[in-house]
Formats: sequence, structure tokens, C-alpha cells
Amino acid sequence: MGKVSGLSRSERRRNARRERLRGLLPRGGAVLGIDLGEDRQALALVDHDVRVAWRKTVRVKAHQLGEALDLAVAAARAGGFPGVTVACEPTGPRWMQVQRLCAERGLALACIQPLVSHIAREQQDYTAHKRDEPDALLIARLAAELHCYVPEELDEQWALLRQLGRRREQLVAGATASVVRVRDFLSVACPSATGACKVPFESATWLSAVHAVTSRCGADPARLLAGEGREDAAAAARAGVAGWGRTRADGRVLRAVLDALAGDRDGVSWSRRGLFRRIADELGDLQRCRSQLRAVEADMVAVLGELGLSRLGGIPGLTATGAAVILAEAGDPRRYERSSSLVKHAGLSPADNSSGAFEGASRISRRGRPRLRSAAWRAVWPLLLHNPVMAAKYQALVAAAEDAAATAAAAARPGSAQAAQAARAVRSARARARVACAASLLRWLYYMTVHDASWDPVAASGGRWAPAAAIQAA
Repeated sequence: MGKVSGLSRSERRRNARRERLRGLLPRGGAVLGIDLGEDRQALALVDHDVRVAWRKTVRVKAHQLGEALDLAVAAARAGGFPGVTVACEPTGPRWMQVQRLCAERGLALACIQPLVSHIAREQQDYTAHKRDEPDALLIARLAAELHCYVPEELDEQWALLRQLGRRREQLVAGATASVVRVRDFLSVACPSATGACKVPFESATWLSAVHAVTSRCGADPARLLAGEGREDAAAAARAGVAGWGRTRADGRVLRAVLDALAGDRDGVSWSRRGLFRRIADELGDLQRCRSQLRAVEADMVAVLGELGLSRLGGIPGLTATGAAVILAEAGDPRRYERSSSLVKHAGLSPADNSSGAFEGASRISRRGRPRLRSAAWRAVWPLLLHNPVMAAKYQALVAAAEDAAATAAAAARPGSAQAAQAARAVRSARARARVACAASLLRWLYYMTVHDASWDPVAASGGRWAPAAAIQAA
């Protein structure tokens, strides 16, 4: 029987993390806190009792801090400190220049989370008092107290994937904004146009036809679509379908769009000229955004293949693009100690609220990277439909709430307060189940990356999956 230490596994891991940080910030060394700005950098050199040994404020860019770092190292040696550890907040891109300068000089670098420094600033004097010089001292103090972490040095391919993810997010936001504006403009200029197709903004024929007509009609589509003008507009729409990612136009949708644009009399006539012009411009922007989006997503999938992680697209319900979007925000899963660290980084870990006999409702922490949390949340929806393991997990999580709601609905009158409360409980249980499924997806990606594994439903279910269960879930 092994020696019993009385420590939990999480406490042993925490102790190991603090030992690693203490090796980075030895008690006899000095800590150089830097508050980074655009053109002004504040530096404070302190010992581990937070006594200031040297201070300087320089008006230079972040990439020009080399001379100030050399002065700080010289001041530390003059004060009898054997080494210097640099600490800063990872605000914007400036901290990477500090990382480069420290690497060139053999200096250790620690980073302070902005949230940690924000809370510490208010705890210090109960105000939101903020200035560069006190902030540099605050950063140094937090590092000396080990409220810091060791920043990663991004591999070139992972850095490219992260930038492609940022670009994709911008393109998705731009395309969504164009769709919203076109829908609003058409509701005033030609309300019946959106009814010509079930999903108009997903139909290349609808988009091409509206673009062809609005860019040529001026203020009167009926005049353009009369006689031979209709055939010209139809030919232009068929030719423009290729620009929307399709090879052939749908004849029924094309005729319906042209009929709607030619016969609509519910539009506001005095606004049509300007609105049609804006619709044509917005559709042009939407076409460019979607074309660039397809190219960026193809590049992301290619980078995922270069990283040897194409197998992540083998998860049923998750495409290679979806996996690449998540990893663009998460970074290399190998840098996390365990899968729960990745879940915490996404802010999807449960935050308990209990004290003594009190048991409050648990919610997710919502800390970490909001974009990672959003990417995992969006990716889990198709998995609930196409992944039998995830669908079974979701059903198991909501089964008790649905059974209780069915019992309450059977005992209560329709529309009563009890029935409404049961329905709210079901909706809440479904939302919590989707959050748990999103966290499971992140754990799957962590496992498959760290252990170089392919998709395995048995491993994904923790050994509880069987072919019979798969047949029943399907």
C-alpha cells in the first residue's frame, strides 16, 4: 500500500504548477514588471517583498524596449540579485515583442491575466485607480506572488491557424451583416422578393437573380423585366450563379424571383432607387465575403492537415472546418495539462455555489476565451443530430427533466403555473445538456490530439458504448 499524503489529485497538480512557477521566479531574484502602452512603457524592478529597487518610464515602442531591459538587468546585478524575471500583461500584440526581447537576452517571462490585475487593482485600495507606474508595480507584485502563468511560444503553423480563424470570424460577421441589411432593404423596396424561395440567402439562384435585377433596374424592375429585358435579366442571373459557388441555376426559383420583382406593388416607391442601389452593393459585398470565406476555410483545413490533425474531421457531425475553428481559438491542446484545463479555458466548466448547508445553482464560469466557447457551442448542434454518442449523452441528461415535466403536465391544467414551470425546467435542462455536450466535444478533441487517436465511440463514451446502443440511438 502506497504512502497516503492526504492530498487530492488536483492539489498535487496545483503544487506541481507552483513549483514550476517558483523555478521561474526564485525567491532570491528580482521581478521586472512592465505596463505596456502604445508609445509609453512603465518599468518597475522589485524584490519578492515588493520593495522597489529601480524604476523607469520610457517613451518608446514595445519593440524598442531592449535598452530599458538591459538597464533593468544592470540595476538588478548592482543590487545583488542573481537573476531577473520579466512580467507583463498579454495585452494586444505588444507582449510578443517583449517575449522576443527576453528570449534574445535569456530572461524568463511570466504573464499576468488582465482580469487578475483588474481585480487586484480594486482590492489594493478599493478604487479603480489606474496609472501606468502603479500598474507596473502591481504586475511585478502579482508575479512575485505567483499569480501568473508561463506564456506559450506559438509554432508557426499554429499561429497561422489562429490568424486564419480571426479572418474567418471577420468574414462571417461581414456576410451576416450584409444578409441582415439586404433583408431589411427588400422589406421596404420589394417585400415579396424574399418569399420567392424557402431559404433565399442560401440559394445561389435567388441571390444571383436579385443581384442581376437590382444592379440594372434603376428604380423600376417592372420596366426592366418587360419584354426582352426579362430574358436578358434571366441570362445575366444564370451567368452570375457561378460567382455564388454553383454551376447551374434553378429555373423555378429564377422565374419566381423575376415574377416577384416585376409584379410587386407593395414597395415604397420613393425609396426604391436608393434601396435597389444599396441592395446591389450589399449583394456584391456578400458575394466577395463568401468567396473569401471559402478560401480561408480551405486554408484552415490545409493547415490542419499539415499539423497532422485531419482525423479530427472524422468525428461524426464535426467537419474538418469546425475542428479547425475550435483549435484556432484553443491553440495546441498538448499545452494544456488535462482536458478539464481546456474546458476551463473555454469558460464551460461548472462554477459551484455552495457554503455549509446552502446549495446554490451551478452555472458555467464564462471565463477564459469567449470565442472558444462560442466555437464549441456552435459546433455541438450538428453533433446532436449526426453523432450517436453525443445524441445519447444529450438524451440521458434531459430524460429526467422531460419525465418530470410530462408528469407535471399530466397532473396540472393546460396553461397553469405548474405546467409553465415544468416547461421552463425542461428548457433549462436542455440548455445545460448542450453546455455539457460542448465541454465533451472539447475533451474529445483533447484526447484525440494528445494521444494521437482516431475517432472511437467506445472511448468517447467512457467505455459505455456498444453497437446495440448505437442501433437504438439511431
